[in-house]
Amino acid sequence: MFSFYSKLSTEVYNIDKPIGLSFGDVEFYRERLKVVKGRILEPGVGTGRILVPLLEEGLIVDGIDSSIEMLDLCKHHCEQRGLKADLYQKNMESFSLPHKYEAIIIPTGSFLLLENSNKAIDALKCFYEHLSKDGRLIVDIFIQSNFNTGSNSTRSWVNPEGDLITLNESLVEVDFINQCTTSHFRYEKWRNNQLMQTELEKFPLRWYGIEEFRLILESIGFTDIIISSNYELGLYPTDKDQIITFEAYRK
Repeated sequence: MFSFYSKLSTEVYNIDKPIGLSFGDVEFYRERLKVVKGRILEPGVGTGRILVPLLEEGLIVDGIDSSIEMLDLCKHHCEQRGLKADLYQKNMESFSLPHKYEAIIIPTGSFLLLENSNKAIDALKCFYEHLSKDGRLIVDIFIQSNFNTGSNSTRSWVNPEGDLITLNESLVEVDFINQCTTSHFRYEKWRNNQLMQTELEKFPLRWYGIEEFRLILESIGFTDIIISSNYELGLYPTDKDQIITFEAYRK
């Protein structure tokens, strides 16, 4: 049975992407949010890789995630550092929270996990409704370039207890009509050459054209859209391998 960001994949994420690890995004989001005085929301907060550094800057940041394993680890990281964040187990396409937010952020392409176009639109509408007047949405996407079904890759990590964790990733489907790929992940944990744990994960990713995504944001009601690439503010993308960031406002 397939899971999604369950116990073993969360453990790998925590090792591979520790708190504060930056791809340029931590500094970018810190700079863009430094004037925000009210609440910030991070859907798909994960283990808190970006949330924790923002809290350490004195910002007020809430988080939502569909994975209880991710949220438990995020809470642990906050408590370790004497930080507090309101964390909710919610789906980003259908949440309801008691606050309005000055900013909603979705870094590192987490939004692309919504492979269903209707759910993606629902999520954007949900973000819009949870923003205060003049609040902003900042969301990262990227354009996929590997469409070779059957391609495989394997990576491995050693956890603090000395266990070996391996991940085999296989691209099993490319849907050009709906602009979505599906990969299957197989995680295995080994101790003293004995298989201790196995976890299977179905991992979908959607892609958008740059101007397509701008038009979607505008159709929701967002305005004053800024498009950036590789965390260079206002630098329009020129390469398929760049991270693309949209910043858009609710008026």
